[in-house]
Amino acid sequence: MTIKETSRSEFITVRGLRYHVRHWGTPGARKLFMLHGWMDVAASFQFLVDHLRGDWHVIVPDWRGFGETDWPTRYPGTQSYWFADYIADLEALLDHYQPDGQVDLVGHSMGANVICLYAGIRPQRVRRVVDLEGFGMTATRPEHAPRRYARWLDEVRAGAELKTYDSLDGVAARLQKTNPRLPDDRAAFLAAHWSRRNAEGRWEILGDPAHKLVNPMLYRLDEVMAVWQQVTAPVLHVEARDSETLRHIAHKQSIDEFKQRFQAFRDFREAVVEEAGHMLHHDQPAAVAELVESFCAGT
Repeated sequence: MTIKETSRSEFITVRGLRYHVRHWGTPGARKLFMLHGWMDVAASFQFLVDHLRGDWHVIVPDWRGFGETDWPTRYPGTQSYWFADYIADLEALLDHYQPDGQVDLVGHSMGANVICLYAGIRPQRVRRVVDLEGFGMTATRPEHAPRRYARWLDEVRAGAELKTYDSLDGVAARLQKTNPRLPDDRAAFLAAHWSRRNAEGRWEILGDPAHKLVNPMLYRLDEVMAVWQQVTAPVLHVEARDSETLRHIAHKQSIDEFKQRFQAFRDFREAVVEEAGHMLHHDQPAAVAELVESFCAGT
């Protein structure tokens, strides 16, 4: 694997947390903000960035509780992670790096969900949205609430842990188990950024175990779609042909029925990437980079 340009790390304070932010490209060039998914890190976009042809300044944070960014659960009274906090963190990051003018946002999975919400909450700030495998979440009903709260209480009481590994090779193998398309060299690169060696000599994932707790708040699709309806930026939804995540989130709905939710967006385009699964920016980085760049470079 050839790395075209290694990233530069920076730490800034975001809403009281020490945030880690990676930068690629030329400071002063057009900015492209990328937001990673759940249980991932900013370095996950390295392969996509390697295939960008234009002059960009790519800015990618580790979300709160992931990578080298602080865990808010280390502070008393905090047990869970909320979309509202991710949205507020994103705004603080944009205020820091691009306080004026509109921004281009690229998000994968959870990161895609966050940027689609932000684009409807602050439509005047967003120029383009690239949604990589972001589908929203499985719709819930009010009667799900009692059981969801009870489950959350049980999980908070029990606590959460993440598995550790005896070597970086073990971490890489775990990544390849989740994504069998991931070649050895990319798995090794990701493992080195996705984990660190602890005091016991084992390799632990750079993520807060509290992310594994169920969220006590229901996902209210009608509210989400009301936000999406306010998005004025063009939205490019990029989906993997073999998207196991789409099938999982659609649950008992047909795919056609499930995807009717996207009708909430005013200007919605869709592209499908062949020979790829949910981690499509790892599986087909050149194809994804071409889609991102051609869409965001447009006027």
